[in-house]
Amino acid sequence: MKALVYEGVEQLEYRDVADVATVAGAQLIRVDAVGICGSDMHAYLGHDARRPAPLILGHEAAGTIVGGPKDGRRVTVNPLVTCGKCMACRARRENLCGARQIISMPPRAGAFAQYITMPDSNLVEVPADIPLTKAALAEPLAVSWHAVRLALEALHPMMPREALVIGGGAIGLAAALALKAMAVETVTIVEPNDIRRAHLQDHCHQEVVSAAFGAYSIVIDAVGYAATRAIASRCAQPGGVIAHVGLGEDMGGLDIRRMTLQEITFIGTYTYTAQDFRDTAEAIFAGQLGPLDWFETRPLSQGAQAFQDLRAGRVAAPKIILTPWPG
Repeated sequence: MKALVYEGVEQLEYRDVADVATVAGAQLIRVDAVGICGSDMHAYLGHDARRPAPLILGHEAAGTIVGGPKDGRRVTVNPLVTCGKCMACRARRENLCGARQIISMPPRAGAFAQYITMPDSNLVEVPADIPLTKAALAEPLAVSWHAVRLALEALHPMMPREALVIGGGAIGLAAALALKAMAVETVTIVEPNDIRRAHLQDHCHQEVVSAAFGAYSIVIDAVGYAATRAIASRCAQPGGVIAHVGLGEDMGGLDIRRMTLQEITFIGTYTYTAQDFRDTAEAIFAGQLGPLDWFETRPLSQGAQAFQDLRAGRVAAPKIILTPWPG
């Protein structure tokens, strides 16, 4: 089969690889759509030691089951494979499973390929009227859905529901959509990139600013750099909540003294639970997250160029979806 393979820092090659092996309890899935995630970009830039080359990246996938009694069913893929037995899994906090694996990280190859295999429990069937390119957004949208749910659960009920989202990429935009779906009416996105900010305003109809001012009860950091954590520390209201999703860099930025004195809650949030993934998929199918027409589609064979364009800041759309099959 064909796959887009990470070969080293800023090196991707579209080439033949061995066919995936089918295993008991898993479905063979023809990948019809797969998104480029920020974590894929981190690996591409050599910033993620957990993803050594050579490796097939990609984990935001949707496709069609091939073979068996469910042949032809269209599914979106929860890429987190967990043990189902540990305390975290029993508490339905599967994202904290100590044995969790994710496709695109050894030992599991990713979805920048024509086929993958996944356990049946990781699949959510997609209605016939939902394009698989849209269904592939379930994974990044679930990340933000989970973060917003945690932030709202931590927010005191008497606090005003006003949110600042730092970063206008797919996770930031998804956070804004999830906030509105959960009845937070005032949502502002901070996005310094001019072409992306214009796209968010004109095409996605979001309230977007180039720099952050004011105070908010909820701050979602969808970038995760020291500079964005400093913004979050400054803009969180006393008694407010910061939900930190981004993994840009490890250290710096938080004003611990202010957060302590003002009783600001900080939540580090990683991926999503299985229920959050299912809830997000259902929200997509029900239209609760809007038209979801803000992605750009490119062939997997041109994936290396897509990464170069993202690296250079030439992409206005918050998400690029790659399609492994011609036509």
